[in-house]
Amino acid sequence: MIVCIAEKPSVARDIARIIGATASHDGYMEGNGYQVTWTFGHLCTLKEPGDYTPAWKPWALTQLPMVPQRFGIKLIDDNGIKKQFATIERLMQAADGIVNCGDAGQEGELIQRWVMQKAQATCPVKRLWISSMTDEAIREGFANLKDQQDYQPLYLAGLSRAIGDWLLGMNATRLYTLKYGQNRQVLSIGRVQTPTLALIVNRQKEIENFKPEPYWVLATVYRDTTFTATKGKFTSKEEGEKAFATIEGKPFTVTKVEKKEGKEQPPQLYDLTSLQVDCNRKFGFSAEMTLNLIQALYERKFTTYPRVDTQYLSDDIYPKCPQTLNGLYQTKFAGIAPYAELIKPIGGKPLKKTKRVFDSSKVTDHHAIIPTGVIPQGLSDAEQKVFDLVARRFIGVFLPDCKFATTTVLGEVRGSSEVSGERLRVGELCSGMGLEVRDISKAEDVVEFKVTGKEILDPGWRVVQGKEKKEKEEEEESQNTSLTSNPSPLTSDPERILPTFVKGESGEHKPTLTEKWTTPPPYYNEASLLRAMETAGKFVEDETLRAAMKENGIGRPSSRAGIIETLFKRHYIKRDRKRLIATPTGIELIDLIREELLKSCELTGIWEKKLRDIEHQKYDAKQFIDELKEQVAEIVHEVMTDTSNRRVTVLTDAELKKIKSPK
Repeated sequence: MIVCIAEKPSVARDIARIIGATASHDGYMEGNGYQVTWTFGHLCTLKEPGDYTPAWKPWALTQLPMVPQRFGIKLIDDNGIKKQFATIERLMQAADGIVNCGDAGQEGELIQRWVMQKAQATCPVKRLWISSMTDEAIREGFANLKDQQDYQPLYLAGLSRAIGDWLLGMNATRLYTLKYGQNRQVLSIGRVQTPTLALIVNRQKEIENFKPEPYWVLATVYRDTTFTATKGKFTSKEEGEKAFATIEGKPFTVTKVEKKEGKEQPPQLYDLTSLQVDCNRKFGFSAEMTLNLIQALYERKFTTYPRVDTQYLSDDIYPKCPQTLNGLYQTKFAGIAPYAELIKPIGGKPLKKTKRVFDSSKVTDHHAIIPTGVIPQGLSDAEQKVFDLVARRFIGVFLPDCKFATTTVLGEVRGSSEVSGERLRVGELCSGMGLEVRDISKAEDVVEFKVTGKEILDPGWRVVQGKEKKEKEEEEESQNTSLTSNPSPLTSDPERILPTFVKGESGEHKPTLTEKWTTPPPYYNEASLLRAMETAGKFVEDETLRAAMKENGIGRPSSRAGIIETLFKRHYIKRDRKRLIATPTGIELIDLIREELLKSCELTGIWEKKLRDIEHQKYDAKQFIDELKEQVAEIVHEVMTDTSNRRVTVLTDAELKKIKSPK
């Protein structure tokens, strides 16, 4: 008998139906030579400190650092889990073979491996590795089962992550709670959560310490078009007024008219982070909510595996894309087919294939999130919104580039100002030498102006964007330019069509000098925080560069939403509309931590890179753990030798609600 083990009962039912295990039993299904059972996510976890030695059960500074000789696992203490595990254990010990049908990722591999170890399974194990839950994908996966050993590096990476989090989390949390806490709340320290909190705290301090400074902008209105001085900002009012005075009443002359045509490529397909960013920006969904929604769409076979960090498809997906588009063509919501008109222009023709979309070298375990072609039914409003984003992004990559024209008009105003006696003497000297000199009792001051307009000539892929964005959404985008999924020449300037200007034309104009003030950076919201986690805290707008920096991001795409939620639960941050605000507890905790290793995004990003390298057999798992043990010992020593009497303010729920949010 072959035992198949899935990560959820719903997934197990789909697998059982496909392979013919149709007889239901308590905790599994059976038939056609298969028994299909399931976990409920994690059934096992690493042992607690007290499981290794009684001396580690009470929290005591004298027992730190806690470093087990050998890490072990145990069942989670839950009656439902114990009952299901007893079924799994009985089936596995009698099995001729096992098929690991866990989620095809690092965490899924770890969950199933621990269960098999705990059940002491000794028979051969195969791996089902699929990127969608469609019937076709399941059949294809079972026809091409992999050897479990092929995924040993993936397991070692997951195991190293779990042990690393245990070593740092268990030791640092006890260390900081005992040393600096007030016996009211645990001061939770984590390998990813603490650097993430530091991002929020540091940004908040930057805003609070920001001192606005005035500047003046010189502009002029010519033929109902506002031109801005190319000199930029004037840092003093006097300087601005001087420039204003020199051009007031003088004619404006157009000196150059330049029109360039350009193209804008479609945005790349979604990975989990970019989908979470867009869902937060467009709909206000939290990162966790978006993850739950896209996970539900995956389990219902409407979209592919969601916990991915690539925006590419492997080349073998290309032949399947017409079928997927056909499914979208037939999709209807409330009797309306939203994608039919978008797909018509490319239907029945060879689809565009570019390296920006199809590149097997950029795909490891899974490809980008795309629809499966299964026609969605019974979606909630929130699920439909997420599916719609994924569907439109997928259609867009096969549509033509957007063609646009950029018109730049330069103009100038020649003013005059009194010149110094020194310049007059120079003029007289030149004249005495027989050189032609104009009247220089006054000198010309030329002030240059510029305006740019953009016009879409052919929308191309932009037809998938639907209705124009609301003003509020555009305002949020301008405050968080780093969030743009696909920074383009059309997002930086307003899309406006200019009147026809001719070089050399001249006329009256109305100059203005406007006082403005410098502004601080915006508070993080979930979208911008996810981007910051992805790039280890660095501001990266360019899509290509950002993709290259993912290697050193903090946390995995699938774990970032949970990290943010943990910060809320620990009362380290709170929401103020869309803004993420650090509480006094969160601020004081970061201020307290002197060890850069605990709060530096760059250092944590280096750890993440090592974990990815373990997965790809470029780094040794034992070396990673040994380095971490040494680092934890150093942290314990530094904190223990701190002679200050610092404490962290700990807030109750009621106290947290009373805190006023910054304006």
